[in-house]
Amino acid sequence: MSPITIYHNPRCSNSRGALQLLQERGLAPHIVDYVKEPLDAAALTALVAQLGLPVRELLRSKEPEYAALDLANSARSEAELIAAVAAHPTLLNRPIVVTPKGARLCRPPELVLELL
Repeated sequence: MSPITIYHNPRCSNSRGALQLLQERGLAPHIVDYVKEPLDAAALTALVAQLGLPVRELLRSKEPEYAALDLANSARSEAELIAAVAAHPTLLNRPIVVTPKGARLCRPPELVLELL
């Protein structure tokens, strides 16, 4: 398996852009289409820990589920937010790239280059 993993949504231009930048450099990352293969709460917790960010910073606030689940409510715990993302994977912002140099939300896609 590749030492590079991209948590990817092929419908997202930023995600496609980051993947293309990796492939243009001859890299073949392990691609996790997290919409088709949702991450469970444990995997999400581990990914958030690698990123070193609060899960709230990884949420897509424009998704309908964000409002429907009242995720803007600051009283929501990290565990509640992770459970929401596990149940509704489109809430997770993308692309997230993990390399031996670290993990990062790559928006804009060019941020992936800092992980190489």
